[in-house]
Amino acid sequence: MVCFTSCIALLASALVYARAVSSVAINGTRFEGLNDQAREILARATPAAPHFVVYADAWDGTNGPPAVSKIKGFNVFTLSFLLLAGAWDKAYEWTTFTDAQRATIKSQYAAAGVKLIVSAFGSTDIPTTTGADPVGTANTFAAWVKKYNLDGIDVDYEDFGAFENGKAEAWLTTFTKQLRAQLPQGTYIVTHAPVAPWFTPNRWPGGGYLKVHSNVGSSIDWYNVQFYNQGASEYSTCANLLTTSSSSWPKSAVFQIAASGIPLSKIVIGKPATASDASNGFMSTSTLASCLQQAKNQGWNGGAMVWQYPKAASPWITTVRSLSWPV
Repeated sequence: MVCFTSCIALLASALVYARAVSSVAINGTRFEGLNDQAREILARATPAAPHFVVYADAWDGTNGPPAVSKIKGFNVFTLSFLLLAGAWDKAYEWTTFTDAQRATIKSQYAAAGVKLIVSAFGSTDIPTTTGADPVGTANTFAAWVKKYNLDGIDVDYEDFGAFENGKAEAWLTTFTKQLRAQLPQGTYIVTHAPVAPWFTPNRWPGGGYLKVHSNVGSSIDWYNVQFYNQGASEYSTCANLLTTSSSSWPKSAVFQIAASGIPLSKIVIGKPATASDASNGFMSTSTLASCLQQAKNQGWNGGAMVWQYPKAASPWITTVRSLSWPV
């Protein structure tokens, strides 16, 4: 894990100055005698694959994140969205709690092994097209993550026009570099959520997400790839999701993306919770479970992402994981 290399000096120092003996387990390894600083570092450490990610933007009758028991089986809960105009919807609800309330929720989530992050932009913002400064925006968003004590940020960049005209890649590169300068790897999570076609080679004038990955892929913990909303027959079977995408978006299935240089552990398969949560690309939970099983048997371990809670809660992910990583 990244934190064990990048945080070793901090942990060593924390051990020296520990005031009270306590215990924390990370990926099955138990550490004794850590002080508050060390425990906080470990609590936020980037988790290993597989990643099971759920977004939440809709009002569900509950202010803020749900009780962690309702999302058992997920290990990342994503508050949506942090926009150029500020926090909205579930992200805004998080700001209405006191520091103590947020700390209590974070503690409950951490105890269950669930990271709590925020997602930026979504389909509302087109930051490159509207001329947003990537450095200033990254600084503002990173400061928000720190102020509200979250584990990281997801970059749900959906400026399609900027990819068509070749300007998205440079903007995302600068933005991601600045995010990482403010949110160090191993301490904070930084993910991206591209649509699958942006990985098609030789299609995008600026290089698409293969160029973004070449520039800053080492700073991105994983990709919550949106395998939906790209056409009625796109990514609708295990075959065209995993091994051979259509001629409309060639080389954008999971193992084709990997063949272009994206690590399998960073490719998280994103799907809508129900047919009404996307224009197309929906799979039943049983079919998706079978696809994950097939992919795992071929060496993939990225995980699954879903849009969105509460339609996708513990029963959804329990079924999806049942043939690969049972809950």
